[in-house]
Amino acid sequence: MAQHAYMIGTGIGNLATGIYLIRDGGWHGDQITMYGLETHGANDGDTVTGYENEYGNKALKNSQGYLAKGGRMLNEETYENLWDLMRSVPSLDHPDQSVTDEILAFDHAHPTHDVARLMDKVNGIRNKGDENDYRHMQFDNRDRYLLTKLMLMPESKEERLNDIGIDEWFASSPHFFTTNFWYMWQTTFAFKRQSSAMELRRYMNRMILEFSRINTLEGVTRTPYNQYESLILPMRKFLENHGVTFINNRKVTALSFKDTPMRDDIIVTGFDYEEVDGDHQTGHVDVNEDDFVFDTNGSITDSSSFGDMDTPLKESHEYAPSAALWKQASEHFYDLGHPDKFFNDREQSEWMSFTVTNNDHKLLNEITRITQQQPGNALNTWIDSTGLMSIVVHHQPHFHAQKENETVFWGYIMYPRRCGDYVNKPFIEMTGREILTELIGHLNEVDDSRDKIGDHVDDIMASTVNVIPVYMPYASALFNRRAVGDRPLVVPKHSHNLAFISQFAEMPFDMVFTEQYSFRCAQRAVYTFLGIPLSKLTPLHHYEKDPKVMARATKTMFR
Repeated sequence: MAQHAYMIGTGIGNLATGIYLIRDGGWHGDQITMYGLETHGANDGDTVTGYENEYGNKALKNSQGYLAKGGRMLNEETYENLWDLMRSVPSLDHPDQSVTDEILAFDHAHPTHDVARLMDKVNGIRNKGDENDYRHMQFDNRDRYLLTKLMLMPESKEERLNDIGIDEWFASSPHFFTTNFWYMWQTTFAFKRQSSAMELRRYMNRMILEFSRINTLEGVTRTPYNQYESLILPMRKFLENHGVTFINNRKVTALSFKDTPMRDDIIVTGFDYEEVDGDHQTGHVDVNEDDFVFDTNGSITDSSSFGDMDTPLKESHEYAPSAALWKQASEHFYDLGHPDKFFNDREQSEWMSFTVTNNDHKLLNEITRITQQQPGNALNTWIDSTGLMSIVVHHQPHFHAQKENETVFWGYIMYPRRCGDYVNKPFIEMTGREILTELIGHLNEVDDSRDKIGDHVDDIMASTVNVIPVYMPYASALFNRRAVGDRPLVVPKHSHNLAFISQFAEMPFDMVFTEQYSFRCAQRAVYTFLGIPLSKLTPLHHYEKDPKVMARATKTMFR
């Protein structure tokens, strides 16, 4: 009997796992079965009606418009696994091209150059050439010393940062959190003050290329459409064409393990499941000892809650289903990490996004006029907004189904429990209309024209099809303070057939909150199980060891 692979979760990591099995392992698609709660994962984007069955949220039913819980900023230089694997996946729009070629061609034709990265009520756009110009990092010598010390800490000494937050590392220099660098860094990568200093260290090494150009975000690589349509759908189509079986709306609730003499050998023998639609039928799947199980042991979009234009969201208090399965496995074996470190402290991990759909271009044109940049040029942050509000205006259209008259963009709130500046209630309690009121208020503050955007609120609201707020309790969970050992290895010690494919598995050097990390997990797991030498893993760049790159970074520190 041929070996079989069971994928628990159908996010980008397990899709990549399936492709690695086929491309590098020589497997046939009929040897692979994928179980997913829904088809989107964290790389989502769709019309609202596409979410009705998957989320069952009354606020979305009969609504219109588009929804993207978030977006991903790819990077050409440091997403080595993604570009390599996606060269094997045909584009859906241009079948004679690979997805990699399609994305890079689009990005090279539409390069990012942000000219309104930071804004505040006093200075407007912080690009006036004075001391507040966000080209300046604004470090003092203590900031430079602590940041350099963090970055140069050897990987072998990473345990010194166990459970240390960024706020603790910079406790002797609170000035650090008032710098342009911090405002840009935290809202580009979704760090908070209490996030893990260990993760900041990894980012500063892996993303050192971005350090010297973070003010313009010229290193950002954008997909032609939202990541669901540009990445996920081509991957699913590739796997379906190879005969892979997808089973949607099925939640795996428990893993069964063989009782071995050594007690620490990890051998999955089966798993229980529950259908999440219909009558919630339950069942069990047997797993042979030589089969493989690839588990998504944590998803940052689990337990999301949704609202709409005139309906506030209702917070879901559900413990992340993907983490619940991880927790069940960790109760059997001592070295599978600690899921509660990531999924039991919402203050560290929560944030909100909102997607705006308009049936004309008035709001988009107003944003373009005020920010002085065309759609597709990265993101804008209002540093004195209480919730720390940012928006991302994509190159239009952002969805294949988008009509010529429609515009779509999204934004996010780093601190959803704080009250707004123009609507006196916490963001988590606001309707989409109230969040749009907040955004227009902040745009109006930096609008120095006579005909200000605030004079056109009624027209903008009338042309707004929908504003969908989304609360994600675990969006930044992968940055929670942690210690070495809190994340399980991709293939745990003594594991014969269980691997973890997610942002919550442990690998050396690489950085979480990136598709690169998920792809790398997938390749490491497949190569380990199939006996392919790990020396053949896709080579990674080490720009932190490049003298020219480091010279530019040093110069930037004093800029």
